Amino acid sequence: MADIQQVKDAIVKISGALRENADRLIELDQQVGDGDLGITAGKIANALDAYLETAGDETDIGKFIMTCGMKINSAAPSTMGSLLAIALMRAGKEIKGREEISPQDVLMMLKTAESAIMEKGKANLGDKTLLDALHPAIGALEKAIADGAAPNETVAAMVDAAQAGLESVTPLRSQVGRASWLGERTEGKIDPGCALVVTILKGLAE
Repeated sequence: MADIQQVKDAIVKISGALRENADRLIELDQQVGDGDLGITAGKIANALDAYLETAGDETDIGKFIMTCGMKINSAAPSTMGSLLAIALMRAGKEIKGREEISPQDVLMMLKTAESAIMEKGKANLGDKTLLDALHPAIGALEKAIADGAAPNETVAAMVDAAQAGLESVTPLRSQVGRASWLGERTEGKIDPGCALVVTILKGLAE
């Protein structure tokens, strides 16, 4: 079981990973989009850090995660910011009122987040979006829980699965968003959204 402090520690790792990889995300996004993903990542990191400083003795993990989503929505109202915001708000709502969460709770939250992203972004698996890294990572988490894997092994498996998902769609043509406007020029290019998911998971692993 994880308590609010462990969740806060995870958010610290995520914000750090986003900030450290902002330049790379800009480079990747410039190849298929407007190049603002790294800027968005920095805004998200700053918003999360600022909220952590004011969250005080909050113990409701669901409320905390929902508020993280709201803070992101205010600070980074871009496409990616909005997707991550609604993902966190929906996921947090699933566990509102709880002071501890289990791996099964995390799995449920991630599945809820995935559904929210699919609904909001109007994307499906294979469209070459962050879903193509997130979905296999969720599958790896589900398997790790069933196998009774240790937390570090679980996160490592999620990183590997997300990376494999990223690589599987890299040869494809982007089907959603600004990247889809470039057509065949997106073939062979890393999807920035997939890279963002891998970045977040690697931050947690480290």
